[in-house]
Amino acid sequence: MEYINFREQFEATLQSGDKQRLCEFLDNQNISDVAELIDDYPDNEVLIISSLSIHRAASVFKILESSNQKRIIKNLSPQKTAALLNELPPDDRTDFFEELPSNAVRELIKLLNVEERKVALSLLGYPENSVGRLMTPDYIYVYENNTVAEVLETIRRKGKNSETIDVIYVINKDGELIDDIRIREFLFAPPDKTVSDIMDGRYIALNAYDDQEKANEVFKMNNRVALPVVSNSNKLLGIVTIDDILWVAEEEFSEDIQKIGGTQALDQPYLETPLLRLFRKRIGWLVILFLGEMLTATAMAYFQDEIAKAVVLALFVPLIISSGGNSGSQASTLIIQAMAVGEITILDWWRVLRREIVSGLLLGAVLGLIGFFRIVVWHSILPALYGEHWMAVALTVGFALVGVVLWGTLSGSMLPIVLKKFGADPAVSSAPFVATLVDVTGLVIYFSVAFLILKGKLL
Repeated sequence: MEYINFREQFEATLQSGDKQRLCEFLDNQNISDVAELIDDYPDNEVLIISSLSIHRAASVFKILESSNQKRIIKNLSPQKTAALLNELPPDDRTDFFEELPSNAVRELIKLLNVEERKVALSLLGYPENSVGRLMTPDYIYVYENNTVAEVLETIRRKGKNSETIDVIYVINKDGELIDDIRIREFLFAPPDKTVSDIMDGRYIALNAYDDQEKANEVFKMNNRVALPVVSNSNKLLGIVTIDDILWVAEEEFSEDIQKIGGTQALDQPYLETPLLRLFRKRIGWLVILFLGEMLTATAMAYFQDEIAKAVVLALFVPLIISSGGNSGSQASTLIIQAMAVGEITILDWWRVLRREIVSGLLLGAVLGLIGFFRIVVWHSILPALYGEHWMAVALTVGFALVGVVLWGTLSGSMLPIVLKKFGADPAVSSAPFVATLVDVTGLVIYFSVAFLILKGKLL
């Protein structure tokens, strides 16, 4: 109800044609509410951004979807675009530039003032998906010989333009990071005390060339709102704040989910992805999976003599391969998620294998018993359905299910670890990929068990 009233107020203000009134109305709203207005009134998004004070316009712009950002910049006046880009925090501006073609980035960088241009070019010089692309140079640093009074004065002078003042960074005369100290330590310390008296030498830093996923792991393991970023020689270059890491985590999660589903990661919202691009993202995996499933037909052809002699075996093929695929998909999803949140690493492969052997045997035993008793029950109702060797068929299905489910579980759990070992993304061992692999091998297991149990009876 509150948002409905808010929209009504916006529409009334808009219809009044009073630009000053519109500016005052928008500047008095929450940033998130203004962002929702832009989503709900795309035809007025440029007007909304233009009506905001430049500081608030930048705050709204940085939380918008990249598609909205691109449209706004495309239609915004050059003067407003320049002001907006110069006002954006360097890390958010870099995120936006990463979404644009290189020729567009070159033109937009020309609109930046000299200082901001240097910062932008510096951040864009780091590899894509590196911590260097996330960092901001807006932070407060002091020297170890400064007094607490001098530190507080530095905070008063520079704090307004800093990304955060929760942590103050200590550097030496060579610009090397030597400590980070929470601001509360300075607030409770005597004014004449020096920084060196407060330092403990314990700090956590990220390297500018670290992968952004590593930064995500470090933030999760440490209770920090920001972390310093250093060069290979330990020079303090900037800081990364928790809000940027949350965006990274969300993007990584979305990308992994899409890969687990058997498609390439989309680089923009689904409804805004061009149909041809969506086709290209999906067709590759579908072709690979289709070719993989063709191996299932090859395996069936290899065992056609056995199937011809014991047609009853064909009745249980869907049951066997689906059980193996499902167990493999379960295992791969669990392992990929555990690796993503840092619960397991490559070094834990043996522990994972031992657990999955037990899990696979237990899961297979349950499904095997269900499959066995299903045949027993149906035989009691329709004695002619499975023939005189119905018990052998029941044992074949039961033992085959144990083997196939065990194999599916082991394949699904080990494949992500193997891919990680060779530097590939574990998410590509998606549920459909594992299911296809287990389908083929599951048939081999099924008919091998059938040959051992039914030899001399039906085979």
